Amino acid sequence: MLLPFSLIYGIIVFVRNWLFDRNYLKSAEFNFPIICVGNLAVGGTGKTPMVEYLIRMLRNDYVLATLSRGYKRKTRGFGIANENTTALEIGDEPMQFHLKFPGVTVAVGEERLVAIPQLLHEKPATEIIILDDAFQHRTIRAGLNILLTDQKNLYTRDLLVPAGDLRDSRQSAKRAEIIVVTKCRPNLTGADKEMIVKELDLNPGQTVFFSEILYSDPYHLFSKKTILLTAAMEILLVCGIADPSALKEFLTQNVQSYIMLRFPDHHVFSIDDMEEIKKQFEKMASLNKIILTTEKDGVRLQKFENELKDFPIYVMPIEHSFLFNDTDRFYKQLRNFIVSFVPSA
Repeated sequence: MLLPFSLIYGIIVFVRNWLFDRNYLKSAEFNFPIICVGNLAVGGTGKTPMVEYLIRMLRNDYVLATLSRGYKRKTRGFGIANENTTALEIGDEPMQFHLKFPGVTVAVGEERLVAIPQLLHEKPATEIIILDDAFQHRTIRAGLNILLTDQKNLYTRDLLVPAGDLRDSRQSAKRAEIIVVTKCRPNLTGADKEMIVKELDLNPGQTVFFSEILYSDPYHLFSKKTILLTAAMEILLVCGIADPSALKEFLTQNVQSYIMLRFPDHHVFSIDDMEEIKKQFEKMASLNKIILTTEKDGVRLQKFENELKDFPIYVMPIEHSFLFNDTDRFYKQLRNFIVSFVPSA
């Protein structure tokens, strides 16, 4: 029933991309290393952990900045995070970058074409800009595009919204220099890899990588003290992300039981939500119980310290890990791109 609406949306997407491809609509390039992390689907492919992966990989060698739209923030225009910034001002993902990587400039701006010169003017020492979720923002032509796709829902098998999850055409994947198949099974075989590579039908010069999701020990939302998850634990999972399936699978395999209190993606928590969280937690019979949430949700829950400080509420860190020993190959491609702008790097 939704296919006719997807067809209409597809025509709009096709016309827009055609205008950019034929230069009727202009894309700007910068003589500066800009790395774009994006996807074709509506959320859930691991963009935020990939931006963090890039930061960890590059921050010791380069002065970095991230630039995001700042989805669902309460402000507009360009801004740079400082010590007084809140998630409501810049959005939850940028706030997460700001809290985890204090040495990295975190900026937001709906119009990247305007925001990039502003960022470089205010932070002239910046050597690399990482664009978060900007693959469809074609007014900027990034030097290196990293496109993510979930192994369980490859863009080659998906449909345009609203019938599917794609917000851009499959053909747009041809614009990416790197494609990362995310959330892979740890036991993905070489034969599986070759089948997926064949299905993606890469252009010459495109490279593909495969990554799995790794979870670290949870840390307390406020004290930051870590704990070890055990099979005897009962979990109240507070979750407001697009696709919690990987986390649910992890908990199913590692703890006695869990119940999930689900909220919409990028949900702005309220006092009523805090009461519901506490109510659900107190109903759980086990003495060995904790509240567990994602890093993005944790950023939005920080402001409720007074309401939650007496509860065992923990955050589950998430990271990408490349399969097939491809970390060095991935870094080498990043490095080759960067030195094309900074020969002395």
